[in-house]
Parts: sequence; structure tokens; C-alpha cells
Amino acid sequence: MRAASTGTDPQDASTLGSFTGGQLRRLGSVAGLSRADVETYAQVLTDALGPVAQRPLSLAPPTRTFLSDDHTPVEFSLSFRPGAAPAMRVLVEPGCGATSLADNGRAGLEAVRTMARRWHFTTDALDELLDLFLPPAPQGPLALWCALELRPGGVPGVKVYLNPAVGGEERSAATVREALRRLGHHQAFDSLPQGSGYPFLALDLGNWTEPRAKVYLRHDNLTAGRAARLSRTDSGLVPTAVEGFFRTAAGPGSDASGLDGRPAQSCHSFTDPGAERPSGFTLYIPVRDYVRHDGEALARASTVLHHHGMDASVLHRALAALTERRPEDGVGLIAYLALAGQRDQPPRVTAYLSSEAYTVRPPVVETVRQPLSVG
Repeated sequence: MRAASTGTDPQDASTLGSFTGGQLRRLGSVAGLSRADVETYAQVLTDALGPVAQRPLSLAPPTRTFLSDDHTPVEFSLSFRPGAAPAMRVLVEPGCGATSLADNGRAGLEAVRTMARRWHFTTDALDELLDLFLPPAPQGPLALWCALELRPGGVPGVKVYLNPAVGGEERSAATVREALRRLGHHQAFDSLPQGSGYPFLALDLGNWTEPRAKVYLRHDNLTAGRAARLSRTDSGLVPTAVEGFFRTAAGPGSDASGLDGRPAQSCHSFTDPGAERPSGFTLYIPVRDYVRHDGEALARASTVLHHHGMDASVLHRALAALTERRPEDGVGLIAYLALAGQRDQPPRVTAYLSSEAYTVRPPVVETVRQPLSVG
């Protein structure tokens, strides 16, 4: 079952590019972007997808991308702060039409270089790491993803996501350590908490006030108590805030044995090469695996937003902009909830939203055990 279009997009939503572009236009309007900006960014998304933008949705996804559960190579997100309009982002896999992971990485790199030429920013930090993350025979679930923070004015903030396990899972820690060293963060790796793996390393490229290198860790069977002790920042989120967020986002019973399904992730960001500790921390809960349907995920997200003084009605409107289906009719539209703390800034709450261009995952139906008849 494919997610329904709201019917407000002027284009025919029968291709991957027109479907996701229509979602971007409607979501951008909810986030307060101007009509001119959303038109610009919809074209940027189409350009980033390349030839697969014209691929009919009646065909299977171009590749089995790790980016989303239904293999749509696009994901949206809204990042909330108190008293401000949410920041809208779109994550895309530019090489999703490639026939090999190596070609996927090369296509992604070319897409980033095209953006750099268009918006006049340097890719020096990424170029320092190309032999580490784009080798001739890569392994793992991804090569290169690109995230765009859709700012007013039509010039986005650009981020790239790279795969530390590209040379093998057993080498991912060494790959992250070497990447941080090359970027000048010589003390960064040793400041990280323990984790079960390193799913991503991300870099801010272009116009950022404080460009970051970001290290993501996977945490199998994470509990609220352990989550509260993950942050290695000097300031930002207090442990009780992290613990409360975990319990609300993961739901009742999440602390009994930890998150035993899809694991939680943490991220530490580094801005100052001379600092001994990271400047930012984020905890990500894969809420879609711990709810029966998106109505429950939306309720949990609303609770978190209200707790931090943010307007939850924007998220309700955002879901309506993505699809006509009721939240109770599927699960996965809200993929992750995240709580972030950055030095000298208020907490941020981010909801990661699935496009569902190909499939809506059905809600979980609880089985009621019938009493055994005796005699």
C-alpha cells in the first residue's frame, strides 16, 4: 500500500521526484518557508535524486536503501526550539540509482561537489577523508548520504553522512579515530562513551556558524539509566532530562530489559579541535519500533514537545502535509524522536518523518490470548 498524496501538489505525483517534491513543498509551508524557497528546494531535491527522480512509483524502489524502512531514498525532519519556527531538513541518498555501493558513493560525491559549486562552499573536510570512506570496494549499508537544512533565502546548510564500517565492521572504530585525527580533533575519540557500533560519521559543509564533525554510536538494549550517562559534554542536557525523554519516547516497559528491538543511537558533535570534550550531544529513539501505530508515536512526540515548551500542533500539521492517511492506520511515519543539547543553547527536539513513497507499514495488531478450555 502506497502512502496517499494530499492532492495539493501541482505536479503529477506518480514519480519519485514529484511525490517527494510535493511533500517537501507542503511540509515547507508548515515550517514557514516562503513559496519561492520551497520551489527552489523542491528542485534541489529533484536534482540530488538524479535520474531516479523520474522513476515511476509503480516500479520497485531503485535500491534497497538503508535510509528508510520502505526504501524511499528521502527522509524529512523538523527540529524544534522554544519560541521559534522549526528548522526543516531533508535527507537524501544521491547515489540511490547506482548498481554498486562504489558507484553509489561516487554519485553522492559528485552531487555534493555540484552543490559546493552552486553555493560556493569548500569540501576540504570531506576531501581529507575520501580514501577512508569511499574506497574501491566498500562494505556496509551505505556510502554517502546528504542532508540539507532548508533555510530561508534558498541556500541550505549541507551535511554529509559517511559509513565507518565501509572497510568492515571490525575496523569502524579505527576508521572513526583516524577521521577525527585528520580533522584536527585529536582528543575526540577517547572522549566518546562505549557503544555497540559506529553507524555514521557526519560533517557540516558550507555556511555553518560552528561546523561540526559528528560521531554516531549504536546502543543495543539501552535503558533509561544508561542513556542518562551517555553524554560527554560539559554543558547542555542534564541526565534527568535525557532519562525523562527516553522513558517518554520509548514508552511503558522500555526499562524492563532495555530497547530490545531496533537500537537507540547517540551522537556527539565536535567543533573546537582543541577541546577535550564534545560540544553537543543527541539521543535518538527509534519510536516506530516501540508503538502500535503512529497515533501513539504522535502522542509521545507531543508530550516531549510540550515538556520542553514547544508547539506540538506544528507536528500534527506536518503529518497531514505528508499523507492523508490517519496516524492510526500505519506505523513508521514518525521514524525517530531525538533530544539534542548544544553548548550555550536550549534543548532541541527533532522528529524524523518518513516519506512512505512506496509502502505504509501496517499497525501492530496485539494478539489477545484466549483462556484454555478445560474439560
